[in-house]
Amino acid sequence: MWFGSKIATLAIAAAKTTVLLSVVFFFALQDAAAQKRFSKTYPASQNVRLQLLNRSGSVTVEGWTRNEVQIIANLEKPVATLEPQNLSGTIVINLVRDNQGRGEVGSVNFLIRIPYTAMVDIETMMGNLSITSIRSGLVRAKITSEGDITLTNIGSNAVSAENITGDIFFDGEIQGGGNYRFSSNRGNINIRIPFESSFRLVATAPSSRNISLGSFSNSSMNYVGNGRRVVGRFGDGSATVSVTNQQGSIAFLRR
Repeated sequence: MWFGSKIATLAIAAAKTTVLLSVVFFFALQDAAAQKRFSKTYPASQNVRLQLLNRSGSVTVEGWTRNEVQIIANLEKPVATLEPQNLSGTIVINLVRDNQGRGEVGSVNFLIRIPYTAMVDIETMMGNLSITSIRSGLVRAKITSEGDITLTNIGSNAVSAENITGDIFFDGEIQGGGNYRFSSNRGNINIRIPFESSFRLVATAPSSRNISLGSFSNSSMNYVGNGRRVVGRFGDGSATVSVTNQQGSIAFLRR
């Protein structure tokens, strides 16, 4: 009698496990069906330009040594139209143009690999931007609403990073004659550069007055406006660095 009861208990437990696994599998299928994957690779020269305008979603760009551009995108429902173009050495991805006239569309999350010497010009309305290992004439990252910008291992002489709400982190070189601009309304801006860098600086934090120069503080750097702005020169001042953070902090870190 006890043995039969034990068998029945095990059978019920097995049935419950089967139902649970079936439910998990069902929702896994549902989740997979809720996304569409796009993948395409284009041949490219070392001086190719990537121009991307996204509506929402994360964008990760990685430099590599191959002479090709690889675009991988996960499109959430409602699935957006995505039609990249290769136009005379410029890879153009324009989600705003491709989905003009449509109502709401889902986020598109990109992973893009490009030659490390490629120029990068990215703008999105909402979502985090990450650009890594680029050594070219241009790196531009702009978020018109909310999201963090992370630029690491950058060796470009023209860098621009701008958002409204979110952090900005730059880790790279300040090259002679280069122009570097960082701007946010609310968040933290951290700039990590080599100590041998040379630049003229205008850093403004009108609300927080939180500007830390760290190792780059010297007698040529002057706090003005009751600490709202720092103006000065480090080294021979061959590059131009402009940093503005309306309500957040600004910090320079030694690389």
